[in-house]
Amino acid sequence: MIAPPKRAYEAPASGDGYRVLVDRMWPRGVARQALSLDAWRKDLAPSAALRKWFAHDPRKWDGFKGRYFGELDSHPEAIKDLVRQARVGRLTLVYGAKNEKFNNAVALQEYLERHMRSQ
Repeated sequence: MIAPPKRAYEAPASGDGYRVLVDRMWPRGVARQALSLDAWRKDLAPSAALRKWFAHDPRKWDGFKGRYFGELDSHPEAIKDLVRQARVGRLTLVYGAKNEKFNNAVALQEYLERHMRSQ
């Protein structure tokens, strides 16, 4: 099961399960121990160019997702690992962005759920 994505600035909860940071950069001002991460998957973060182009602009959301999903397609083993984690327990994607609705973790959750349904 994939839990709703969680901001890095929210306290971890016992029900989060397997926690994965999915940003390329570490969240500002957060100690490593405070995040209680099981993994940091920089490889699944959007490219720097895509992140800058998107800039969390809701008008670019659909275009961002399409481009980001294309980038994710080039990481099939990493995607399989997260899908496997979600099937055996609870998976929580952790992100640092301020925007809670339009960010890469929300898009990645959608991408992973599509893969889970198609397999």
